[in-house]
Amino acid sequence: MMTSDWTYPFSRSTSEHVDLSSQDAFNEGAPFATFERMRREDPVAWCEEQAGRGFWSITRHADIVRLNRDRNTLSSAQGIRIEDQSPEEYEARKTFQETDPPDHTHFRMLVNEAFSRKSVGRFEARIREITSELIDRAIEQGEIDATYEIARQLPMRMLAQIIGIPEADTSWLVEKGDALISNADPEYTDFVVDKVNTEEYRLLPFRSPAAVELFDYANGLLKRIRAGEDVGVLNLVMQPTREGKVMSDGEFRNFFCLLVAAGNDTTRFSISASIHALANQPTLLESLRGADADQLVTAADEMIRWASPTTHFRRTATRDFEYEGKLVRQGDKVVLWFVSGNRDEAAIEAPYEIRLGRKPNPFISFGQGGPHVCLGMYLARLEVRIVLEELARRVGRIQQLAEHSYLRSNFILGIKRLPVRLTAR
Repeated sequence: MMTSDWTYPFSRSTSEHVDLSSQDAFNEGAPFATFERMRREDPVAWCEEQAGRGFWSITRHADIVRLNRDRNTLSSAQGIRIEDQSPEEYEARKTFQETDPPDHTHFRMLVNEAFSRKSVGRFEARIREITSELIDRAIEQGEIDATYEIARQLPMRMLAQIIGIPEADTSWLVEKGDALISNADPEYTDFVVDKVNTEEYRLLPFRSPAAVELFDYANGLLKRIRAGEDVGVLNLVMQPTREGKVMSDGEFRNFFCLLVAAGNDTTRFSISASIHALANQPTLLESLRGADADQLVTAADEMIRWASPTTHFRRTATRDFEYEGKLVRQGDKVVLWFVSGNRDEAAIEAPYEIRLGRKPNPFISFGQGGPHVCLGMYLARLEVRIVLEELARRVGRIQQLAEHSYLRSNFILGIKRLPVRLTAR
C-alpha cells in the first residue's frame, strides 16, 4: 500500500475565527483552523455576512452528505454561492446547476453519456499526449509557473475536444472563464465583485461583463447547431427532453459559460495542488513510480480530496426544519463546506496527511451522493491521474523555487501561482 505520513500544510491560515463570507477568507489557503473549531463547537453555525443576510455553515462530513441528498428540503434553484440574488437574477443567470429535479434530472440526462466514464476514457491517449508535451516543455524551460504552464494548459486544451470548438479559441475562452469564476480576484478581472459596483452586470453569470463576450461566442455555436453542424457535447443539450422541453437560448448561453469556467478551474487547481504536494514531499513522487493502475486511480482521488478546489455549494431551505438543535427557517441560506468535510477526522483518518493508497476514501469534492454530483468528475479524475503518472515517469525532482499564492475567492480554492523547476529523470 502506498502511504505517507506527510503533514506539510496546504494552508498558511491559522486563525480559528475567519469570516467565511469574505472573499479574502482563503487568501492564505483554506482556513482549516476555523473549520476545525466549527466542527468541534458548532457544526451547524449561523454566520453573519458582510454584505448579505447571513447563512448557516455545515462543516461536518456526515452532515454535509446527509443534507446534500435532501433535495426536497434544500433547493439549488436560488443560487449555489453565498451571495444573495433577486428572483430576476436567479432566472437570468441560472444553469442546470441552479435547478432542482425533475428539471435538473432531465437536462442532465441529455449530457450524462458524453461525460460518462466510458466516453471520457476515449480521450485518454489525447490527454496523455498533451500532458507529456507540457511536461517535456517544462523540463526544457527550467523555472516555470506550474499552474500556468501545466495545470491550466491541460484542461484548457481538453475543453476544445469535449465541447467541439477550435483549439485556437481555448486560450481566449479560458481567459474569459477566469474572469467569470474568479470574479473576486483583481488579477483576473477589472470588475472585482466586492470592490466595484457590478450592478450593471447583475443579470449576467457571476455579475461579470466577460459573460457578454462569452454569450456572443455561444450565439455563434447556436447558429452552427441549428444549421446542422456537429459541435460536440453542446449538440446534446439542445435536444428536447422526454416531455418535449428544449433548453432556451439564454439557458444554453449560461450552460456554455458554466462549461468554460467550471470545466477548467477545478481541474486546474487539483493539478496545481498535486504538483505543490509532490514538490514539498519528494517521497510521494517515488511512491507514484511504483504504483499500478488501480493505485494511480486511488492516488488521483486522494489528490483531489487534498485540493478540494470547490470550497462550498449553497442551498436554500424550502421549509422550516430543525437540525442538530438549530431551527433553520424557510428561505435561509445553507452552505455545505465540502472543503471542511474533506478534512473531517471523524470521517477520514489522518485527513491532514496525503495517503496515496487511501481506501476507502469518502472524499466529497464532487458533491458525491447528491443530485448535483459533478458532471465532469470522470474527466477530472482521468486528467489528474495522467498528470501524476507522467510526472512520475518523466520527472526526477520537482523543486518549489519561491512562495506560491492563492486565488482570491471563498468559492474556489486554488494555487494560482506556483514557481517550480522540473528535473528530468
